[in-house]
Amino acid sequence: MFTRVANFCRKVLSRDEAAEKQATPPRITVIPRDKHIISRKDISENALKVLYRLNKAGFEAYLVGGGVRDLLLGKKPKDFDITTNATPEQMRKLFRNCRLVGRRFRLAHVMFGPEIIEVATFRGHHSDQEASGNRQLSQRGQNGMLLRDNIFGSIEEDAQRRDLTINSLYYSAADFTVRDYVGGLRDLQDGIIRLIGVPETRYREDPVRMLRVVRFAAKLDMTISPETAEPIPQLAALINDVPAARLFEESLKLLQAGHGFKTYTLLRKYHLFQPLFPTIARYFTERNDSPMERIIAQVLKNTDTRLHNGMRVNPAFLFAAMLWYPQLEMAQKLTQESGLAYYDAFALAANEVLDEACRSIAIPKRITSLVRDIWQLQLRLPKRQGKRAWRLMEHPKFRAAYDLLELRAEIENNPELLRLAQWWGEFQAAPPPKQKELIGKLGSDPAARRRQRPRRKRPSPHSDRA
Repeated sequence: MFTRVANFCRKVLSRDEAAEKQATPPRITVIPRDKHIISRKDISENALKVLYRLNKAGFEAYLVGGGVRDLLLGKKPKDFDITTNATPEQMRKLFRNCRLVGRRFRLAHVMFGPEIIEVATFRGHHSDQEASGNRQLSQRGQNGMLLRDNIFGSIEEDAQRRDLTINSLYYSAADFTVRDYVGGLRDLQDGIIRLIGVPETRYREDPVRMLRVVRFAAKLDMTISPETAEPIPQLAALINDVPAARLFEESLKLLQAGHGFKTYTLLRKYHLFQPLFPTIARYFTERNDSPMERIIAQVLKNTDTRLHNGMRVNPAFLFAAMLWYPQLEMAQKLTQESGLAYYDAFALAANEVLDEACRSIAIPKRITSLVRDIWQLQLRLPKRQGKRAWRLMEHPKFRAAYDLLELRAEIENNPELLRLAQWWGEFQAAPPPKQKELIGKLGSDPAARRRQRPRRKRPSPHSDRA
């Protein structure tokens, strides 16, 4: 009964919104070529080929979204998306190098070797179709989330259906104009992130829009408008309804795109970090100064620096650092409560922490296996006698494990960890004779002699063996 009433109310509200949109059609601003800085030489040749062919076949076609936004900001776009009034089936007939993808949103991918030009048909207002009973093309869940949405419409409707005003700007290769239906150009100039439409409704349609608002605010160094920001903390739990596989991809866009630390700060501010990483959020402190919080901040800053310098980053190392202290806490708890040997508790804790993380964001097995390797090497790095040091350096994940050791030593300011990290730094850089000398000195090190004695207990996680 409650579900039927809720659906009825939602239907009435959708009709009211549709009527309001029809009563007040969007005002278009057309910016001529001499009033904007977009030049065809800055646009992918393949994107221009798609635009020209669609225009030649009698279809409307525009460059849209982040490509237009970045060009207007004087930046180089990573990709170029196109929107048109041609249907996916018409595009498949027009382009031999085209394939159709997606169920929730039907898209055409036009393939040019490694470059893919994504082409979408103008979206229409789903409420009109729902009111007429057409649920084959548009489907909603009980919480208002759009499950499938292949309603086609006009460019004016398409502009209203996009998420952010700054991503709803259209460039025409036919007359070189930029079209603005939602005030996106002014928001771009003012540095404002603003959602199109009623924020709560748009977030319920697709909760990932909350993550996108935060991501673009951090990426573009812009301010979120008050009406766009206000509902986010109350609706943050809707992220739990998003498929975990989709959230894994979103998490990489959030944290490994060069603005991870600022994004992390905003995610925490708007209560969006908890549904993504509940294992981590459980250990947050009011002062934001625990070792876990410090290592997260530092690894994200380091990741941003590497990306800005054109260096590669590995998500396995990021997750290994972020989840290290929850895993360590779990290992200690299992050791105390179950009486397991520490090494066994350590391995079991790794499984439990990664399993919980994967329930929220579906981290692929190829990455979780690397995370386990990096963690296990933390237990092996203190054991350097004989040929162990050389064997450890041959491990494929040795460098990542050393980087985590160095990060831990810096974060904890632990003398033993600092000495261990310094030793490994010298050992890696030293020629073979010097390496032998460094290993030989371990025998005269009182701490090393203690580690060589038979032990009744497994090493404590706070010693340099952890």
